[in-house]
Amino acid sequence: MGFNQYLSGLTELEMINRAPGYFKYFPHSVAAHSWKVTQVAQFLGDIEEQHGEEVNWKLLYEKALNHDINERFIGDIRTPVKYASSELRHMLADVEESLADNFIRVEIPEEYRDSYHRRLTEGKDDTLEGRILSVSDKIDLLYEAFGELQKGNPEPVFMEIYKESLETIYAFRDMKSTDYFIHEVLPEMLAEEFPGSERLQRIYIGIFNRGSNEK
Repeated sequence: MGFNQYLSGLTELEMINRAPGYFKYFPHSVAAHSWKVTQVAQFLGDIEEQHGEEVNWKLLYEKALNHDINERFIGDIRTPVKYASSELRHMLADVEESLADNFIRVEIPEEYRDSYHRRLTEGKDDTLEGRILSVSDKIDLLYEAFGELQKGNPEPVFMEIYKESLETIYAFRDMKSTDYFIHEVLPEMLAEEFPGSERLQRIYIGIFNRGSNEK
């Protein structure tokens, strides 16, 4: 027993494409997504720290880098299937957790199992680091969808992903880092003009105006 299976299995994450089953101009692997989410989390963590929050950087990096590592066991489930119901999401999460637990028990030396149980469990929680992860994941998803829409991808799923990502990001607007992204970064993205960009701007305005009216 050693780390050979764990390390060799990391290559699988390079081979698993995100949003499987849909035409994409820019295919993204789970491995690339994990790296990008870690970069976004680092950016958001810096902003939180600048505003006086205490960031547990070790925990943040672990959460971001490992948040989709269990997809090596079941792959990336198609988005409409994954979000069909809360029951299905919980079932998929339970399957991932069970497979991860079994993998740790069989392949990870006993003295390191606690560390890998921490790393291979759901990282999105109510801690600052968990909330940063939630936003970081959606920011990268937003950019993936925006890039496809910018190229004129006709797959409706990317418009759905774009809208859902914006809604989730806006739900975390109380965080200083999310507020910075909303007011300093997002307008620059949406200022880009291309066929169909007006529709993306209307969706953005509808979400943010709706949120303002709920106050």
